[in-house]
Amino acid sequence: MLLFNPISIHVPLTLKPTPTSTPHPHKNLTILSQLPPTPTLSISDTSLQSKGFNLHRSITNLNLHHLNSIFVSVGFPQRDISKIQIALENTDSLIWIEHHKTKGSPVAFARATGDGVFNAIIWDVVVDPNFQGIGLGKAVMERLVTDLLNKGITNIALYSEPRVLGFYRPLGFVMDPDGIRGMVYSRKKKKK
Repeated sequence: MLLFNPISIHVPLTLKPTPTSTPHPHKNLTILSQLPPTPTLSISDTSLQSKGFNLHRSITNLNLHHLNSIFVSVGFPQRDISKIQIALENTDSLIWIEHHKTKGSPVAFARATGDGVFNAIIWDVVVDPNFQGIGLGKAVMERLVTDLLNKGITNIALYSEPRVLGFYRPLGFVMDPDGIRGMVYSRKKKKK
């Protein structure tokens, strides 16, 4: 598991007294938490549009069959379309990119689920193999992380295959910070 802005980081607090006429200034403090800086975008929305790409942040007009075919093309298992629909309806944030030639069909996709306040996990980061290597994966990740940070969510995790860990590190993700380890429930197969 990789973490963005790990759980164990110290978030500095700024204490700012509020105007008061009471002799106890401790009772009237405003606490402002300082969020980590928002990542800068490596490619602007305008630049993406000039290259024929459109960004979307909802499932409206998203071709789920094509999304599923991209999942399969990058090594994910084939999924039931109705279950993809349910998963996306229960997704807090998502970004997908279409090219003007693929109207409604994604060429890059990423989504995040979580509690909407403290924690989020990023899932299903994929780029159509025909569109890989031009920065679309980075574009969806930067925007997804920015959306989560703008909501005040700073504990952002994701699961990754070892072969693509190098993609996530420059985006601010680290493995096992301060000894934190992710765990996954796994059923033991019954012996026959």
